[in-house]
Amino acid sequence: MNLPGWRMRPFASAIARATEREGVLVAHVRYRHRGWNGDDAHPVTDTGRALEELRALTGSVPVVLVGHSLGGRAALRAAAGPGVVGVVALAPWCPPGEPTAHLLGRTVVALHDEADSVTSAADTWAFLAHARTAGAHVVGITMPRGGHTMLRDARRWHRCTAQAVTALLGLAPFPEVPADSAEALRGCTGP
Repeated sequence: MNLPGWRMRPFASAIARATEREGVLVAHVRYRHRGWNGDDAHPVTDTGRALEELRALTGSVPVVLVGHSLGGRAALRAAAGPGVVGVVALAPWCPPGEPTAHLLGRTVVALHDEADSVTSAADTWAFLAHARTAGAHVVGITMPRGGHTMLRDARRWHRCTAQAVTALLGLAPFPEVPADSAEALRGCTGP
């Protein structure tokens, strides 16, 4: 039973609904190994393999990677892949020292509840600051609740993610992000 994989299904459905008239393919990465596994970083290898398979299937198309926790870290690491225009990282695991130079010209949107007791929102915000310095376009969105599992107020997490993906794909304008806003994306504040 892969509970994290099951948790991502409603996100994929929300993205598919938001892009259904645009011919967007929503695909899933299957990790061959559990865990990060030190320097092997198996999830990054698996994400790279999935990007190669996608490219073989569709040719050169813009790609947005969406990942949660360890999957968010893998998506951020794999963002240098061909066609990747951006990443939506959900409560990502961003330990200090994560590389950011490869994010030059990419857009990174991170959603995190500061009450998350599994991954650190402060580490996510620090990662975004480093990524901005490296030349990435970054948006950090403080989610008002949801913890690490993103179950409380799940619809808001799904809606914000779908909204960010459509903007990153150029299918909708990117919502204005007030500099001091705790909730940066318009429409993410509703029920």
